[in-house]
Amino acid sequence: MANAAFEELVEDFEFLDDWEDRYRHVIDQGKAMEALEEALRVPATKVDGCASQVWLHAQVEDGKLHFDGASDAMIVSGLIAVLRILYNGLTPAEVLAVDARAEMGRLGLNDHLSAQRSNGLRAMIERVRETAAAT
Repeated sequence: MANAAFEELVEDFEFLDDWEDRYRHVIDQGKAMEALEEALRVPATKVDGCASQVWLHAQVEDGKLHFDGASDAMIVSGLIAVLRILYNGLTPAEVLAVDARAEMGRLGLNDHLSAQRSNGLRAMIERVRETAAAT
């Protein structure tokens, strides 16, 4: 089950008529994120399996997951922003209980991403889940 912020994003997507509008909305979400500090763009935070450069810095504070990220591709930055909306503020157990593929499907993302982008999205989800499982 998604949190309230993700439910709001789902509602936003329901008002967008076509995939191009949704695509732009995802990109806008990425543009609205704060930039990831250069010091955190290191091999340890780099996500393998993505066609573009992707860094995710995840941590658990006060029992809740928080992560930031960056990419050199606008759509991937938007996907990071969407994942942040989906996961940030959840406990590790809640993160592991989220069916990210189903939640992304509610936004129509599963049907409209290229195979490479879908693989990258899976890699990012797996990184977040690994962080949650390690705590």
